[in-house]
Amino acid sequence: MSKANQVVAIKQTGLSAMSETEVLTVLKNSLYPGASDNSVKMVLNYCQASGLDPMQKPVHIVPMSVKNGNEYEMRDVIMPGIGLYRTQAARSGEYGGITEPDYGEDVSDDKEVGITYPKWCKVTVKRIINGSAVEFTAKEFWKENYATKKRGETKPNAMWERRPYAQIAKCAEAQALRKAFPEVGAQPTFDEMDGKQFEETVIGSSSSPASTQSKPGLPECTQKKFDSMCIDDIDGESGEVKKMGWESLVKSGSKTAEHLITMLSTKYTFSDAQLETMRSWEKK
Repeated sequence: MSKANQVVAIKQTGLSAMSETEVLTVLKNSLYPGASDNSVKMVLNYCQASGLDPMQKPVHIVPMSVKNGNEYEMRDVIMPGIGLYRTQAARSGEYGGITEPDYGEDVSDDKEVGITYPKWCKVTVKRIINGSAVEFTAKEFWKENYATKKRGETKPNAMWERRPYAQIAKCAEAQALRKAFPEVGAQPTFDEMDGKQFEETVIGSSSSPASTQSKPGLPECTQKKFDSMCIDDIDGESGEVKKMGWESLVKSGSKTAEHLITMLSTKYTFSDAQLETMRSWEKK
């Protein structure tokens, strides 16, 4: 994030009375203790692009284990909190409320897990479309979502052991919000991923082709989708840019090509040609 963009982010979030150094100090000491300057700047960058107030902590800094060759290294990534999805749904003006979590039968004889947990949880989000409330339901199974203490173990970590019902309810709510409001994005929330083991491969690493480096199961970014996301979203009446496309983000200096690729590769799988196109924006 360039210094100019950091200043813009600070002004847009109502912190213009403070210097950049003061803002970073406040965020590091209050909301992100122990975080590096670069990681907090990533938060400001994310908030600037989305029109968010960083002081409300809409996103989290999450350490991710990244495979680089034959070794692993830790990198910080930015993940939305479920509160951000709730805020975006409310801002749409079409949010019609959410049901209380509906739980499946308790499972108490699972020796692998060792605790009593609900088999599944179901949550319904309502969206007002053309004056009518349309329901979007998500049903999430506990064993498909819970986080373990360590990689290779089956016992839940401290959070999932202490809050087996609340944690799966957050997962179901986040999924229901994504179904009802797909514009909030496809990225999993911090609440869903809390305590889970991350394993990503560095893009461009010689140990793995760039086109297959992402998590298995991610949707392919079709060429039609790719082309549409590269274009700026322009307001039809004012002609102003409402949202910068991927290409503009790189060419304006808001993000480097590799930073953009790293962020987007948590959502999509890209072809070699698409990755090369993104890198070429930085060269022009």
